[in-house]
Amino acid sequence: MKKILITSLIIISSIVDGYAQELPRLKISDNNQYIVTDNNKPFFWLGGTAWELLHRLNREEVLIYLEDRAAKGFTVIQTVILAEIDGLNTPNAYGDLPLINKNPTQINEKYFEHVDYVIQQAEKLGIYVGLLPAWADKLWAVRPIDSEKGTGMPLINSKNAEKYGELLARRYLNQSNIIWVLGGDWVPRDDDQVETIRAMARGIRKVDTEHLITFHPRGGKYATQHFNDEWLDFDMFQTGHGSFVKDYEFVAKCKAISPSRPIINGEPRYENIPNRLSRQALYGWLDDSDVRISAYWSMLSGAAGYTYGCNDIWQMYSIERTPKILARTGWQKAIHLPGSTHVKYMKELLSLFPWHKMDNNQSIILNENPKDSVHIVCSIGNEKDFILAYTPIGKPITLDLSKMNAETVKAFWFNPRTAESIKIGEFKVTETPEFKPWSMGKGSDFVLVIMDVNSKYNLLK
Repeated sequence: MKKILITSLIIISSIVDGYAQELPRLKISDNNQYIVTDNNKPFFWLGGTAWELLHRLNREEVLIYLEDRAAKGFTVIQTVILAEIDGLNTPNAYGDLPLINKNPTQINEKYFEHVDYVIQQAEKLGIYVGLLPAWADKLWAVRPIDSEKGTGMPLINSKNAEKYGELLARRYLNQSNIIWVLGGDWVPRDDDQVETIRAMARGIRKVDTEHLITFHPRGGKYATQHFNDEWLDFDMFQTGHGSFVKDYEFVAKCKAISPSRPIINGEPRYENIPNRLSRQALYGWLDDSDVRISAYWSMLSGAAGYTYGCNDIWQMYSIERTPKILARTGWQKAIHLPGSTHVKYMKELLSLFPWHKMDNNQSIILNENPKDSVHIVCSIGNEKDFILAYTPIGKPITLDLSKMNAETVKAFWFNPRTAESIKIGEFKVTETPEFKPWSMGKGSDFVLVIMDVNSKYNLLK
């Protein structure tokens, strides 16, 4: 076996003496299918959910996390200003709360200096920040603010959300590595909640017409179910955290929405989390194989990006803290769990090809392919010069090779656990060989790679 050829996408070449040039701004591609930089270079969204990063970590710890993710080729970190875990009452690592008198129109400068630091350090490492103004409980949870009248207005509501959005937009207008992510793991339940999100978007757009905006929904939902608005630059879905989830179906549903937008899997099944979020771990635990299935199902179905998550990392768990959802591994150890390396391998594999110019085409698969946990997904390049097919448990694959624009093709197995590839052989496109991996079962997933025998792509060193 030979190691996959690694493209130089991991570390931004502009980093010199610890400082990087300003990252290019992002925009939507002309065909509305993926994200590009301002010079039209395709942008591979490899994200990480670090929801409590701004709230719980000190600056030294922030660098440990960001440097690890930069080394693994992550391009986006998703985090929250008004954090989920008692973010209004428990101060950050430096003793600062985000708001003055819990008023979203009066921010605490000291708290936001730390937010500024994190965003700037991410930029130096070539990372964009998917910045959530607030977790959803700050927008929609009923809070007895006016107990006499019993109105229970949420902290951020339709009356102050626009001002809060405008305030944040002014602060980060010149910070090129910002992506605005509204919502925060919830969906609007009434007209006022819908207006709260629209008001926040309106406040941002009043000041900032350049940074991209999306919406992070609750598990099992996608943004365009709730906001098919002009300000929504790209769609984002959250599958939830169960092994039964079919990520490819989410991509298909998003693709059916008009107008078309790039699609990001913004919160998939997490590594090291109880399956189905069972607080008794009745269904076992999700692991690195679940991460890989979710990632390849998403990308080969037509998503424009994928966000890795880990139960211990989103909450920045450490042993002295109360764990959420049975967190069991300190975040500084959890950053080395295998799933985050395996998505790095996925990005490296796809980046060997024009991944943004491939189409999901399930008709290429000739063998039985039920829509369940063994479902095979398949994409073909727009020029019909490569095919990538993913089998989650090593089920054999038979493909219609005649779809290729070639007479003879060569086939490879790519091992998504190790980034190693091995050549299977060469075949006429009139043949229909069965490609059978050397292992089967949970954790024995593989990517079948088909290329023109004279291909310009090089999978092996």
